Amino acid sequence: MAKLNVNGRVVDVAVEDDTPLLWVIREQVGLTGTKYGCGVAQCGACTVHIDGQAIRSCTLPVSAVTEAQKIVTIEGLAPQGTQHPLQKAWVELDVPQCGFCQSGMLMAAAALLAQNPKPSEAEIRTEITNICRCGTYNRVLAGIQRAAGTGPATSG
Repeated sequence: MAKLNVNGRVVDVAVEDDTPLLWVIREQVGLTGTKYGCGVAQCGACTVHIDGQAIRSCTLPVSAVTEAQKIVTIEGLAPQGTQHPLQKAWVELDVPQCGFCQSGMLMAAAALLAQNPKPSEAEIRTEITNICRCGTYNRVLAGIQRAAGTGPATSG
């Protein structure tokens, strides 16, 4: 049994200590926005925030997370009924293609902007290491820049 603070709500989960956090979030907590991609913490589809840090949850055992730590998933990125500035930019610029990687991409970008509200293009390219099979990297870059107020106003 473990207690987790997920999106501001403490939940009890009955799982083995070595169960990856990703599967606890998806199967025990029922939040399926966090995706399984590679299972080896390379692609970033499983990215969540733990105490504000972007963490790849597919290889992190649930036992490594305490109730005191705040886990935020894509479902908790913005208060209910609102959108995070990144989510707004994603819609405005039609960033996703298939969309599978986008929850992880958004979570990685949100952590970056929380640490560095006005990142340069080089900083974005260095910090956002999530993989997109559709290759929407230029649109992701534009979305982050728009949310940061550093990019072009239109998607031209």
